[in-house]
This record gives sequence, C-alpha cells and structure tokens, in this order.
Amino acid sequence: MSTAARPAPAWSSLAGTRILDLSRLLPGPFATSLLADLGADVVTVEDPGRPDRLRTDREAFARIHRNKRSVALDLRTDAGRSALLRLVAAADAVVESNRPGVLSALGLGYRQLRRANPRIVLCSLTGYGQTGPYADKPGHDLNFLGLSGFFATPGSRDGRTARPGTRVGDLIGAMYAALALAVAVPGARATGEGQHIDLSLTEAATAWCAPFALNVRESDDPTEAFTVQGDNDVFETADGHRISLATFEDKFWLAFRTSLAADFPDCPALADGAWDARLPRTAARHEVGTLLAELFRARDLGWWRQRLDALNLPWAPVHTQARQLLDDPHARERELFATVLDTVTGAGIPQVRFPVRFGQGLDSFRRPAPEPGEHTDEVSAEWDAA
Repeated sequence: MSTAARPAPAWSSLAGTRILDLSRLLPGPFATSLLADLGADVVTVEDPGRPDRLRTDREAFARIHRNKRSVALDLRTDAGRSALLRLVAAADAVVESNRPGVLSALGLGYRQLRRANPRIVLCSLTGYGQTGPYADKPGHDLNFLGLSGFFATPGSRDGRTARPGTRVGDLIGAMYAALALAVAVPGARATGEGQHIDLSLTEAATAWCAPFALNVRESDDPTEAFTVQGDNDVFETADGHRISLATFEDKFWLAFRTSLAADFPDCPALADGAWDARLPRTAARHEVGTLLAELFRARDLGWWRQRLDALNLPWAPVHTQARQLLDDPHARERELFATVLDTVTGAGIPQVRFPVRFGQGLDSFRRPAPEPGEHTDEVSAEWDAA
C-alpha cells in the first residue's frame, strides 16, 4: 500500500479535531490511534533526545501511530514548554500517561493548559487514577488485570484463568479513553469549557470484569462459576489442532448430540437427553467437558469441520499461530488486513484496519507512522495560523 498521505474522511465528526498526544508505549497511543483512524488530526509530541521506546520495534510503532504526525519538543526546557502551550491554544485535547503530578511539576498541568485554552480537554491515563492510596504506585497491564476481577471469573473447568498474551488491561483503558474524548471534545466546543478526564486503567478493566466476577462473589468454588461450562470450551482434535465449540443454546447441543450419536455408538451419553437443558448441562460441566474432550480427540480437524459445518453449529478453528490470522479466508474476503510500506526500510508491515465498516467508507491507512519530529515545522505553521 502506498505511503502517500490521504485526507481524513469528510463525513467524520472528528475531522478537524486536533489532539496532542504526549503519551508513550501502548494505552495512550492506542487510544489516539482509534481517533486518528476515525479522522482526528493527532500529533504525537516526542522528546528529541528520547523518542518513544516503542520505536525500537518499528512494526509495533507503525501499527499504533499510523495516521498521526510527530513534533519534537523538549518539555524540560522553557522553549519546549512554550512551544507546546502555543499548540495547546489551537488544540482540542491533550492526552498524557505520566504519573499524577508530573505534568503539573513541569508547569503543564490542567490549570496551565486551561489558561492557554479554556476549552482544552486533558485526558490523563494512569494505572490507578489521580487520587487514592494506589495513585502513586507503579504498575503495568498484569497488575491492573489482577485488581480488576479478571482472575476471579474462571473460564475453564480447572478453576483457573490464564494470563492473557494480549495486553488486555491497557487496551480496555485505551478504548474508554477514546470514547471519553469523543464525547468530551464536542461538549467543550459547545460550551467553551474543557475538562480534565481522569482515566484509571484498573477501573476501566474492572468495568469489564466486575459484572461477571460479582455474580460469583458468594461462591467458594471457582469451578462453579456460570462462565465454566463443559460444552463451551476449546478442544483438541486427533491431529493436534484446536477448535472452539460454543453450544450454549439448547438447540445447538441437541443438534450436536442427536446428529453425532450414530458416529459414536459406544457413547451412550449422546443418546441420552439428560443434558439437553442449559441448567443440568452446566451442573454436569465436568462430565460434559470430559465427554467432549474424548469425542474430539477421536477424529481429525477435517472430519470435524465437515460435520460441524453441516450441522451449522457455533464452532471455529482456534488460531494458535499469528500467520493463521492473515490466511483466514473470512479475514481475507473482508479485507481485514493490509500491508503498509515502511517509509524508511521499504518493508511491508501487515496491519489490521479499523474493525468497523462504515457505509460511506473509511480508509484506515491514510498516512504511515511518522519519524521523530517529522512534522514539527508543518504542524507549528498550521496550528499557529489557526
């Protein structure tokens, strides 16, 4: 895909919205990448002597900094702070991910930003929020998930919840930050009054996890959680592949049981309707899970694919290698991925588009990720003239 910059979608309410991103690593930049995809003019502010550490991984940086521009400012100097405040005067929002009090110590806290622009929205992403006993604690994604209830709601019959490989807590917080900004910026434009958004990554993750965890708050046995079900699980086939089965609804279980009974005559449970209703099937989660594990190990993936597709059951192969994502026929037909050229190396970097299709169209790959300070003069000239 070409590296030439293309305009933001004219239909988007974010077109013309100016966001200064002072954050680093994942949560803040992912939040602003969502807004940039949707048409906001996002400018990442980098220290000329200490660029974002994520730049050491060019592919990772490219994926969450596309459609953005970069200016280089040393905020430890008077000149850098003055230059930032000039940009703030023309901006709609500022995003930052420092510990509480760091920006204020630099003379760039919300009060100072508000003096430069009364309608500015400052979004601060921190692990635990601006106040409270944990506010000054260091933390990372796993810590936030640990406090959120994520591990209190098991999904497997052994009662354990595995640590995710994806940085779920960071991404949840980033999505809430993007949503909060998309609401707060139009409000500030309408009223002329900005605000400080205090986003705790832990609280954001808790908002996702607690509704499930609180439902089992009185249970002493985690395997009794309603999320643990023998027929909604991942199973291994005879040739070592993994598939997910989700016969949550009774009609799917009934179709599975009755249609496969002839294929497994030595399995009397398939001829028995004792588990045809959700509640008894969940109560027998361990027996049901053991039965299914034995069945799936008896045939290879090809056999199961043919049978389960013919029954129109909710199942899917489990992608255990990243390259399988790119080869998935549904993802290909939906054009979920594209290859974007690195402006320096010329290498192709696979990226996933914004995962929503709009009737008026959305080009997720309008501009490649910037080099450090690439647009300093350009942005200063544009925004100073605003």
